Amino acid sequence: MAGESQKWILMATARAPTNIAVIKYWGKRDENLILPINDSISITLDPDHLSATTTVAVSPSFEKDRMWLNGKEIPLSGGRYQNCLRELRSRAGDFEDEKRGIQIKKEGWNKLHFHIASYNNFPTAAGLASSAAGFACLVFSLAKLMNVKEELGQLSAIARQGSGSACRSLYGGFVKWTMGNEMSGRDSKAVQLANETHWEDLIIIVAVVSSRQKETSSTSGMRESVETSSLIQHRAKVVVPSRILQMEEAIRNRNFSSFARLTCADSNQFHAVCLDTSPPIFYMNDTSHRIINLVERWNRHEETLQVAYTFDAGPNAVLIAPNRKVASSLLQRLLFYFPPGPDYELNSYVLGDKTILQEAGIESLNHIEALKPPPEAKDKVPSQRFAGDVSYFICTRSGKGPEILMEEEHALISSQTGLPKLVT
Repeated sequence: MAGESQKWILMATARAPTNIAVIKYWGKRDENLILPINDSISITLDPDHLSATTTVAVSPSFEKDRMWLNGKEIPLSGGRYQNCLRELRSRAGDFEDEKRGIQIKKEGWNKLHFHIASYNNFPTAAGLASSAAGFACLVFSLAKLMNVKEELGQLSAIARQGSGSACRSLYGGFVKWTMGNEMSGRDSKAVQLANETHWEDLIIIVAVVSSRQKETSSTSGMRESVETSSLIQHRAKVVVPSRILQMEEAIRNRNFSSFARLTCADSNQFHAVCLDTSPPIFYMNDTSHRIINLVERWNRHEETLQVAYTFDAGPNAVLIAPNRKVASSLLQRLLFYFPPGPDYELNSYVLGDKTILQEAGIESLNHIEALKPPPEAKDKVPSQRFAGDVSYFICTRSGKGPEILMEEEHALISSQTGLPKLVT
C-alpha cells in the first residue's frame, strides 16, 4: 500500500436528514437484519433543521475503529455498527490519490481502521429518529470515502441494518420502506415516492415535549410488542397494507384530508399497539395527549381536517399543516396553550423556519402572553395554559436527502490529528 509511511488521513463529511413516519414501522421479523413486519412511509425533514453531520476518516496510523457521538466517545463493538462496516468494506472500490501518493486496493480496506465523529442538531434517543439520521449519514459518508458504487436503494438496505428507519433517510421527500420477502433482506429497502418539491406547501411543526432519553428503547419495545401484542399482527397483515395504498394515493394527489386522516389514525394505532403490549409501553405523556386534544378540537370545530399529528416512539409531537396560513394559526394555538416558562427567550423557544412565527404575528414574549383562546375553546370555561410543558418548537418542512459537505470547515475530525475537533 503506497503512502503508508506518510501516515496520511483521508476524510469525508456528510449531512443526512431525519424522517418522520406517517405510516409506522413497528415490529421485526428478523432482529439481526432488521427486517420489518410491514411497509412504512415517511416524510424526510429539512436537514437545515433536523439532521446528523458525520465525518469519517481512515488512516494506516489508526489502531482500531473509534466513534464519537456529540463529542463523547461511544463503543463501536455493537452488531449494528459492525454490520454496516462489514457490508461497506465488502463493497469498497479501489482508491488512488496520485498527488498524495495514496493507493488503496479494494481488499486493502479490510486492513484499515476508521475514526467516525457524528453530531445531531436535535435530541438523541427522544423519539425524533436520531438513529435514522445517524446511520444514514454514517453509511452515506463511508460509501463516499470507500468509493462504493452502489445506488441509493442498496445503500438504504445497508443503513437499515444499523437502524430500520435509517433506510428512509437516504432519500428526500416522501419515502416508502418496502418490507421485502427475501430471507437475506436484499429486497427490504427504501424507494422514493416523491421528491421534496412535490408537495412544497406542507409545513411541519415539531413540539419537543421532552429531550430526555426514553425509558423503553424502540428496539426492546418492538420486540415486546411482537411477542405479546395480539393487535400487532392484525395491524401488520390487514390494516397497514390498505393504508399504504391509500397514503401513496394521497401523496400522489396532494390530498391533505386523506393524508391527515391516515396519519392521525396510524399514529394512534401504533400507540394502541404499545398499550396492548405486556407490560404496556407508554411513549406519550400528558402533554402529548393535550396536543392531540388541541388538534382534534380544532379539526372538529372547522368540520375539516386542518392539521395532522403523529408521534413516534416518544412524547414529541409532529404536526403537519397543509400551508403556511394554517401553520401560522397552528403555531398561535400551540403558543397559547404551551407558552414558554419564565426563563425562556422567544429566539430559543421557536427554532427552524422563524418566518412562520412572524406570519403568526408573534415578535416577542408579550405577544404570546396576549394571545386569545382559539374559537374552538369551550365557552365560559377558562382556558388553562401549560407554561414550560414544551421544551421548544421546531418549524420545518419536507427536505432533501443526504449530501456530501466538501468544505473543510464542516469536518468534525481534524485532518492533522485524525481526532474530533471537539471532545467532551
